[in-house]
Amino acid sequence: MEIVAIIPARGGSKGLPNKNLLPLAGIPLMAYSIKAAQLTPSITRIIVSTDSGDIAHVAKEFGAEVPFIRPAEFAQDLSTDLEVFTHALKWLAENENYHPDLVVQLRPTSPVRKTEQIEAAIERMKNNGTADSLRIVTPAPANPYKMWSITDENSPMQPLINLPGIAEPYNMPRQSLPQAYWQIGYLDVFRPHVVLEQHSMSGNTILPFIVSNDFAIDIDDLESFNRAEKAIEKVGGVRFN
Repeated sequence: MEIVAIIPARGGSKGLPNKNLLPLAGIPLMAYSIKAAQLTPSITRIIVSTDSGDIAHVAKEFGAEVPFIRPAEFAQDLSTDLEVFTHALKWLAENENYHPDLVVQLRPTSPVRKTEQIEAAIERMKNNGTADSLRIVTPAPANPYKMWSITDENSPMQPLINLPGIAEPYNMPRQSLPQAYWQIGYLDVFRPHVVLEQHSMSGNTILPFIVSNDFAIDIDDLESFNRAEKAIEKVGGVRFN
């Protein structure tokens, strides 16, 4: 199968300026995603989608392709994954007649990964022809059945979600409530037609792949950046030596 890893890495970042190029344990942050893809046997091509010439240069240095520069309109603070991946897949189809079987999204902001888990996730999609996509999840740090929706402090609050068969789940012991799972940025695997035809990043049939909370790293500020360095040491993520 033709399986492309696409790494979305735009140049702008308000929370942590230039974060995709900042050295994490001495290596540019985005390089961890490139290295993870290189070490995953099933991935046949690695592409970085960026609007930045500096990021494109570093991506090529570490062995990724940058066949196009992402248009600025798809590299804004509020640009969606769907816009980014629709552009990438259409560009590859129209300019290279390239039509991969599966797409793996590796966000640079989640550098703590194990390649055996990436490979296992891809294999799960290979072996399930009815699945539109797969998402990495981890046990939720807080139970959503004990969460509330608040309009303002002078109005009664309402349960965020209800649990059929239990009138007041927010008053139940945590152990009596269903385990909830939280999607993280570790990776997504999806079929191209889900993006191009369904105009969705996930489709309707989404497989879970459960990992521990140790991998729930999403870098958006200096604190999370420093936490990622410690997490790589703890869980033994991608190494460059």
